[in-house]
Amino acid sequence: MVRMLRPLTRAVTYTRWLHLAMAVVWPSLWLFIKETWWTQVTAAVLLGLAGLVPAMRLVEGLQARLLLTGHRHDSASAEIVAAPSATWADRGRTVVWLEARLVIGYAVAMLSMQLPLLSIDLATTALGREPGGGALLHPAGHHWWYGLFAPVPLLLLPVVVVWSGHLVTALAVRLLGPSPAERVAALEERTEQLLERTRIARELHDSIGHALTVAVVQAGAARAAGDPAFTDRALAAIEETGRAALEDLERVLGVLRESGKPARGRPTLADAGRLLESARSSGATVDAEVTGPVEAVPGPVSREGYRILQEALTNVLRHAGAVPVRVRVRIADGTLVLAVRNPLPAGAPDPGRGSGLRGIRERAALLGGRARTGPHEGYWQVHAELPLS
Repeated sequence: MVRMLRPLTRAVTYTRWLHLAMAVVWPSLWLFIKETWWTQVTAAVLLGLAGLVPAMRLVEGLQARLLLTGHRHDSASAEIVAAPSATWADRGRTVVWLEARLVIGYAVAMLSMQLPLLSIDLATTALGREPGGGALLHPAGHHWWYGLFAPVPLLLLPVVVVWSGHLVTALAVRLLGPSPAERVAALEERTEQLLERTRIARELHDSIGHALTVAVVQAGAARAAGDPAFTDRALAAIEETGRAALEDLERVLGVLRESGKPARGRPTLADAGRLLESARSSGATVDAEVTGPVEAVPGPVSREGYRILQEALTNVLRHAGAVPVRVRVRIADGTLVLAVRNPLPAGAPDPGRGSGLRGIRERAALLGGRARTGPHEGYWQVHAELPLS
């Protein structure tokens, strides 16, 4: 019983009732002109022509969202579009929506008035009096048992209100919902948001992971060396790497705070010297060779190439330690080639299952390139090819 009465305690039940009542206000004004059937037909035709105006879909969508869903973030609210009609199919569905809302509104408005009047007439005739003249249905005769049925119309009225609200909401979702083109556009926007979140997560992983790896290696080497001069160099390297990581973190947080602004100040391959010096200061012997105009590499390719190189060097320091590393950067034939190779010390953990290496392959794939990571003839190598176009 409580579950059946629960809809009557919700405000959205009565805003839906109001939404249907508003649908018949304007057509009902035509009754004051002349109470004939053709005036109502004319009102319906004019309402259909109004539905062909693109802005009508926007107005109806906003009104439906406000009154039919009550600003709730549920599936109904998400499926009702508040945007002008973009195609004739949208206009046609808007016309059908306006006419359906008019018909349902008339029926609900009529029942909302007639059911209480019928209840009053049943009670009046049960007392032996003449019923009023407002009801369309008049009880015949005067019988005392009419009084037993007097509450029935009043009990039917809440049922009409609740179920008509559900019906008009379902029609709004169907007729004011997104078109196939709008669904595709929303899906693309959602995909872009997910890709941007994934990119930011990779940025944080690469930048912060590299800084922490360098700091741990440098601190461990300084403590083991016991040389004040070496300790000073290690602290300087930790400070420089930490500052760079803080700059990256501040930039990423800026993107999160102002999602409409593009990311700026991201490091490129022109800043690769900082990575190489950081690896050298951590004890690794880096043999680096750059071939081709690094400055001419397009921005997106150069930025992703920097992150791939950063992750490759981070993995060397994390899993292999202070070992010789060969780095080759080559720009030729419309392709950027990045190759990092280091020996695998005995007993070193297998880095092949880390999320960083997976991120390298994902970065290359997003640019239409490819990347290979894994052991080869006693060495661990990262080889990435990124198209410049």
